[in-house]
Amino acid sequence: MVRLSNIKLRISQASDQNEERQALKSIILSKMGIDEQELIDFIIFKKSIDARKKSDIYYVYTIDAEIKNEKMFLNKNNKDIIPAPVLVKYNISFGTEKMQERPVIAGMGPAGLFAGLLLSRNGYKPIILERGEDVDSRTQKINMFWQNGSLDPESNVQFGEGGAGTFSDGKLTTLINDHRCRLVLEEFVKAGAPSDILYKSKPHIGTDLLKTTVKNIRQEIVANGGDVRFKAKVTDFIIKDGGVSELVINDTERLCCKIVVLAIGHSARDTLEMLHDRGIEMNQKAFSLGLRIEHPQEFIDKAQYGNFAGNPGLGAAEYKLSYHGKNGRSAYSFCMCPGGYVVAAASEKNHLVTNGMSEYKRNGRNANSAILVGVTPADFPDEHPLSGIEFQRKWESLAYQLGGANYQAPAQLTGDFLEDRQSTGWGSVEPTYKPGVVFAELKNCLPSYATETLREAILDFNNKIRGFAMPDSILTGVETRSSSPVRITRDKNYLSNINGLYPVGEGAGYAGGIMSSAVDGIKVAEKIMERFAPV
Repeated sequence: MVRLSNIKLRISQASDQNEERQALKSIILSKMGIDEQELIDFIIFKKSIDARKKSDIYYVYTIDAEIKNEKMFLNKNNKDIIPAPVLVKYNISFGTEKMQERPVIAGMGPAGLFAGLLLSRNGYKPIILERGEDVDSRTQKINMFWQNGSLDPESNVQFGEGGAGTFSDGKLTTLINDHRCRLVLEEFVKAGAPSDILYKSKPHIGTDLLKTTVKNIRQEIVANGGDVRFKAKVTDFIIKDGGVSELVINDTERLCCKIVVLAIGHSARDTLEMLHDRGIEMNQKAFSLGLRIEHPQEFIDKAQYGNFAGNPGLGAAEYKLSYHGKNGRSAYSFCMCPGGYVVAAASEKNHLVTNGMSEYKRNGRNANSAILVGVTPADFPDEHPLSGIEFQRKWESLAYQLGGANYQAPAQLTGDFLEDRQSTGWGSVEPTYKPGVVFAELKNCLPSYATETLREAILDFNNKIRGFAMPDSILTGVETRSSSPVRITRDKNYLSNINGLYPVGEGAGYAGGIMSSAVDGIKVAEKIMERFAPV
C-alpha cells in the first residue's frame, strides 16, 4: 500500500460518492503517473475541509492506494507519496491467574461499554451493572423531563445505557494519539454507525444514531456470555483484606466479586461520596464551567464557509475558539453542536445543568456551544477531595433558583450579558432549551471571575468570527459537567489503592469525551486479561 497526501478536490467534485471516487481515482493516476490497470484499489484514510480561504474551499484527502509495483514510486523523493503505515495489530496477552468470580463493570458509558465488549469477546463473561435504564426506556424518561420538568435522578441525560455521551453529539474527536482509537471507530461502524467516521477528521455519530449503536454493542456483549443489568446501582463496597469482596446493589442485594471496573461517569456524585467513605484514594481535579451560546446555524455557516455556506457536501459548520484572559483565566468553546439543541442535563433534584446535543444530520436551526472558563482546586471551598463537587452544586443550585425552581433555565441575550443588563425580549434567535427558559442575569449563577472572563472571551471571539458577539444570540446557564472534578488514584496496572478495583474513564478523571473514555476502558480490560485467565 502507498499513502498519498495533500490530495485536493473542489466541493463540486465531491457532490456524491461516485463522483468523488472517480475524481480521486483520476488524481491518483496522474499524481503517480500510472495507467488505470496498475491501480488495484484505494481507500480514503482521512478527509478534512480546508476553509482558510472562504472563496476557495477544498476537501483535503489522505489516500491509501494499492498498486502493482509500489517500489518504483517509493524510491522517488516525494514527501506526498510514502509507504502506507501498517496498522498496529491488536494483540492480547492472557494471564494465568484464576478468577474466583466473574468481573463486574459498574457503569455503561463508553468506558464500561468497551471494557465489557473486549472482556466478553475473550471469554471473561463480565457482569455490567448500570444504575440507569436501557436506552429506549431512558429516552422516554428524558423526553418527559424535557417536556414537563419531571426529573428521574436515576435515568436521565447523565445515567443510563451509553452514558452521558449518548445524549450529546456523538463526537469522536480526541486529542489522544492511540492505536486503539481506530478500534473504537471500527466497532462503532460494526454496530451501525456511519462508515465515514473512519476517515472524517471530525467524526460524529449523532444522538439519534448513537442510541442504536450502543444497544447493538450491548446485545453483542450478552451474546458473548456477558450479563447486563439495568436499574442496578452499586450502593456500597464490601472490602476485606485490602481488596474488593462484595458489592451491594440497590441497598439490598449482595454480589460476590473480586474484580470491579469502576466506570461510573462524571456525575455519579453519590457513588464518589461512598467510595471516599470506604477509603478509596482520590484527589481534587481542575475542570471548567460556563454557559451555552446559541447562534443561527446559517450565520455560523456563512462566517466559516462564505459563499459556500449551505452546500450540502459541507454540512453544518463548526468552530473551535480559545482565549487567554487579562485576569489569568482562560476560556474556550467546548462540545460545539452544529444544528443542535441546548438540553437539560440535570441528574440531581433542585440543580440545573445544561449541555448540547445534535443529531447525525445536524439540521437544527441553531448552532450551540459551551463557552467555558477553567477553574482549579484553588477555587474550591476547601481541600476535601470532593470539594469540587460542592463547588459545582453551588452554581447548579443558583441556576435552578434563578430559572424559577422548575428546571427552566436562566437565559440572557448576549448583548445584554455584555452590557450587564436584564433581557426583556427575544430578537432574531429563539432558544432551543426545553422545558423552557426565563430571562435572568446570568452573573448571578457564576463566579465573578467567570463572568468577567466570559465577557472578555466573547468580545475576543468576535474578532475571530465576525458577528460572534451578535446581540440577539442567546446565553443559557449553567454548564458545569465539562469533566470530573475528581481523580481516583490508580497505579501503572490501573488499580486503585483497593485491590481489584479499576477506576476508569471520565468519572475517574482519566478521560474526556467518548473516544478517550472508550480507549481507557479498553486499556483496563487489557490489564485484567493480562493478569487473569478467561472464565
